[in-house]
Amino acid sequence: MEKLDSLDKYYLAVTSLLKKIYEEERMNIEKAADVLVKAIKEDRLIHVFGTGGHSAMGVEEMFYRAGGLVPINPILDPGVVLHFGGPRSTSIERLPGYCAKILHHYNLREGDPIIIVTAYGINACTIDAALEAKKMGLTVIAITSPEFSKSIPPDHPARHPTKKNLYEVADIVIDCKMPFGDAVVEIEGLLQKVAPVSTILNAFIINALVAKTVEKLVKEGVTPPIWMSANIPGGDEFNKKWFEKYRNRIKLLF
Repeated sequence: MEKLDSLDKYYLAVTSLLKKIYEEERMNIEKAADVLVKAIKEDRLIHVFGTGGHSAMGVEEMFYRAGGLVPINPILDPGVVLHFGGPRSTSIERLPGYCAKILHHYNLREGDPIIIVTAYGINACTIDAALEAKKMGLTVIAITSPEFSKSIPPDHPARHPTKKNLYEVADIVIDCKMPFGDAVVEIEGLLQKVAPVSTILNAFIINALVAKTVEKLVKEGVTPPIWMSANIPGGDEFNKKWFEKYRNRIKLLF
């Protein structure tokens, strides 16, 4: 039998995890899509928060995206994104109280849904955001890995002071199936695994959720608010109506 190289290993790991999401998380994606459908029909915004480091890419994947939903309100705070320094992001995501205050600057309203994207699901920013959103009367949808959260000791410095996990706080949980440590490829002669999977898994769930939401809207006779690529003919003209409708409601749509 031919020996697997690193590309083989990564491909097999990713496709296996995607298959698990497809087979095991359909019901939770359906539940989350129902919440988003209701929000869109009520002309609400869908808030999305990646609560540290690379989780922010989940927010970027959902915002202002060709074929994506228009009423996405991305919470991309300078404190937790990587643009201003990796170690700084880690320090902020572990700072209790910081992220609870962030939410009040992004036009969140009672009854809105918020999607919190973080495979790890344990840090102070994550738990503060989820608890504060629930306190404000929002429905919290989590994209996270309960398996990972359960594997981290209660006294780990990355944890929220309450020791809670996101999957315990959220109203709806979609399990992204990220394994312990995120990286999945073993290289002979190297102790540390390489090639993380969390971003791919999160992006798959996000776009599956968008597709299911749009499918449900169309079945109900509702025209879904969808972006067209600005890089194809007619894109700018098609999107103009969405800018006019949402420009003053979405903080980063200016």
